[in-house]
Amino acid sequence: MKELLEKINQSARKIVNDVCKIRSEERVLIITNRVLEELSISDKATAKTTILPQVEIIAQALYDECENAGAKVSMVTQPAKHSMDSADETVLAALKTEPDVCFSISHHMLGKDANGISHPYVDDEGNSYDHIFDYLLYGKKTMRSAWTPGITLDMFERTVAIDYHELQQRCATLCKLYKNVVQVEVKAPAGTDLVIPVEGRQPLADDGDFSKPGTGGNIPAGEVFISPVVGNGKDKGCSGRIVFDGSMSVNSGCVAINDPIIVDVTGGFITNISGGYEAQKLLETITEAEQEALAMGKDGRLSQEDSQLYYRNARNIGELGIGLNPAAKITGNMLEDEKVFKTCHIAIGENYDNDANALIHLDGVIKNPMIDFIYQDASRRRVLDNGVIQF
Repeated sequence: MKELLEKINQSARKIVNDVCKIRSEERVLIITNRVLEELSISDKATAKTTILPQVEIIAQALYDECENAGAKVSMVTQPAKHSMDSADETVLAALKTEPDVCFSISHHMLGKDANGISHPYVDDEGNSYDHIFDYLLYGKKTMRSAWTPGITLDMFERTVAIDYHELQQRCATLCKLYKNVVQVEVKAPAGTDLVIPVEGRQPLADDGDFSKPGTGGNIPAGEVFISPVVGNGKDKGCSGRIVFDGSMSVNSGCVAINDPIIVDVTGGFITNISGGYEAQKLLETITEAEQEALAMGKDGRLSQEDSQLYYRNARNIGELGIGLNPAAKITGNMLEDEKVFKTCHIAIGENYDNDANALIHLDGVIKNPMIDFIYQDASRRRVLDNGVIQF
């Protein structure tokens, strides 16, 4: 146990010093949960199971390392939140103090901003945000952040201490390849065959450099992602079939996929979901988001127009991401799974370009994809071949 905690402290130190580069006198807010979980610990020839608050231990390690860096640190603990839950008022109030850095070290989710959904925050350029966190990070660009939905001690110890310079180069190369791309074609052995329009969209990199205001991403880091062009439900938007065969986010967390989930897409939106237990959980989560959006329109939490948009976008194809973290492996935990080499992931629901708001953002992993970029001049570039990077 002592050896594990030492490695956790080392990972926390790397985030504070190398990833976020926290400076003396900066104000740091840490948001976490206290959830007791079983953990198997091997100590030389013996192994034992113990009960630990894993995310809270990570949050405390970050707290200590921030203090060592000379920062002014506050930590707020709230109950664990799921996809449809709201963050506690104390958490939202703490965010409204506009910290320099925010770490969301959560068992599952940070939680929604109910007031922000009803009364969006608007930045100087007229962009609206339905969460104070997003407004400070992407709108005002006064905050930087790292968030870890579903983090475990094992994951934190294994996937954080990577070569970030190498990761940043890999992400930068892929982002450059996206220049002038109008369409992405994704195929995979399990049956995925999807066309994704991206003309005018810009890729984003979760590359582990969160040192400047307005930057942030997951820990573990390691992906490049892009929001598809929002469809019209007919002849514009993503089209084809997605077969998720890695893992899938649902309201209760993440499920490892034994029976592939088959999703048909027309005009940017899901038209059918089939499969077994995992497909049923996905459909239940989407349906819950749709019904909640309609309920919010009825009771005034959303306008009727926004209610219909949130309802529609529960079936939107909101992201294509490519995993680039060499230490990640598929474990049935989406935070890590979506960073794995030889995978891509496609999200259902809200996108990252702020033009498809939804109550959900559900990532699903596809193994060993073949991904081609189609450019404005009709040329083609393969970037993944059976999952293997071609750049």
